[in-house]
Amino acid sequence: MTPRWRAATSRCTAPARFTTHSQPASPRSPGVGHESLRVAESATPFPSVETISVSPLPNRLRRMRTAMTLDSGQVVSYVDHGGSGPAVLLLHSYLMDADMFAPQVRSLGQSYRLIAMDERGHGETPADGPFTYWDVARDALGLLDHLGIARCAVLGTSQGGFIGLRMALLAPDRVAALVLLGTSGAAEDPQVADAYRQAAAAWRELGPTQDLLDMNAAICLGRHDATEWQAKWRKLSGDHIDRVLTPLVERDSILDRASEIDCPALVLHGSADAAYPVDRAVELAAALPDAGPPVIVDGGAHFLSLTDADAVEPHLLEFLSKSLPG
Repeated sequence: MTPRWRAATSRCTAPARFTTHSQPASPRSPGVGHESLRVAESATPFPSVETISVSPLPNRLRRMRTAMTLDSGQVVSYVDHGGSGPAVLLLHSYLMDADMFAPQVRSLGQSYRLIAMDERGHGETPADGPFTYWDVARDALGLLDHLGIARCAVLGTSQGGFIGLRMALLAPDRVAALVLLGTSGAAEDPQVADAYRQAAAAWRELGPTQDLLDMNAAICLGRHDATEWQAKWRKLSGDHIDRVLTPLVERDSILDRASEIDCPALVLHGSADAAYPVDRAVELAAALPDAGPPVIVDGGAHFLSLTDADAVEPHLLEFLSKSLPG
């Protein structure tokens, strides 16, 4: 457990109200570390921070979601952005959805066929019972079957990285390359998992208070404008949070099997990632046979593909051009 989490989790008592306090993470970008997670009986307003924003996709780039049903009965919603180039499957982060990849649709859409999937319990894909990230990896492979895609690159941010790694283990012949941003191959730290569970307990009892929404935004998005996402999070019930949190906090480590993943891999991580320290990226890159040292984005936040898209873009273009020759 990292020192910043030790201080936070030692004070956790649920149900209670959560507040966050911004701490400078680097000269470039203020961020919020795990030490900023506070639990208090009376919350103070979330402090204002400088924000940056990414404009939504213009109408000419928007595509409607499509829903399909797998043989398992699971419904999967996705957006096929088209394109005649090699296919890239985009897998989003916890509590996000396919819309988080607007920057990549702009930067990669002319050269690649981008498919953005709503994962179980997110966006318009339902989760009717308990599930694991192995189940979601199978959902993703089923979606590729449905689309007639035999092999593709997989780009996953945070939770999307957990799923992409499991896809590569389940069907190595289907995953041509992996791009892993702000993610980890390890199981969740037990005390960090407890802190997440206590946040979920507060959500269950109090509902999606502004303090909880701001806490989540600060950890995941740093100083990126969270208005669009907070409006979506506000609609989530406590039971729903419990259902989608369980696979996050109970996931298994894949590090002992990472040597089986022989496709090219690119690991990117923000230096101000408030969910996983840079050490997690170093550990994961070292465990993957065909990954170089991780690319560390100075001041980058946890949901790196969204918050720091401009810094990430040249690395994506270079890696995909080498790994997915058209």
